[in-house]
Amino acid sequence: MATTTETSAGMSKMLQFMKLIGQLKRVPRTGWVYRGVKKPESVSDHMYRMAMMSLTITDPTVDKDRCIKLALVHDMAECIVGDIAPSDNVSKAEKHRREEEAMRHLSALLPEGLKQEIYGLWEEYENQSSPEARLVKQFDLLEMILQAHEYEELEGTPGRLQEFFDSTDGRFHHPDVLQLLGSLNEERQCHMNKSPEAKNSGTAQMTDALSSQPHTTSHTP
Repeated sequence: MATTTETSAGMSKMLQFMKLIGQLKRVPRTGWVYRGVKKPESVSDHMYRMAMMSLTITDPTVDKDRCIKLALVHDMAECIVGDIAPSDNVSKAEKHRREEEAMRHLSALLPEGLKQEIYGLWEEYENQSSPEARLVKQFDLLEMILQAHEYEELEGTPGRLQEFFDSTDGRFHHPDVLQLLGSLNEERQCHMNKSPEAKNSGTAQMTDALSSQPHTTSHTP
């Protein structure tokens, strides 16, 4: 049985853990910052909607609980290292090293069982070693472009964030994800067709590109 001193020390570490992951509420998503989005979402905002995507998936072969856990853990290291974007010129190996070090520090604050579970979930996502991890990666990308679409709507700048959509080309495969992607593409195209900016600023070309994309089948990788 744990002593009072051990219990107190354990709770102190848990408090440190909660304070550290609380930083995720104050870490803005770098891609939006670099593109001048006002009041960009935080990392925790991003992970919350990914968790909801996991919760609402209809595929009975998917372990929903595991997907939710993966969504909540996958960017946890960013509370220490920040949101490292491709344009930061940090190699994938170095990014992984920094995040691995951060995850070891975070998980070390937890009781042994939780330590192993949370670090294991992060590794599973990083290595894309399970169907759930690969599905949650698709949620990661889908959430990003859904957010991009919402920023275009808020700003009244249809097509401004097209590069984020382009970066996901060919990376969606799960039928449920593809159906949601199809609805997103249809809504986005409709908004651009109604927008004077889309007709006068060259984004009409992007509308044509969207209309040629399949809505319910994956792109060729």
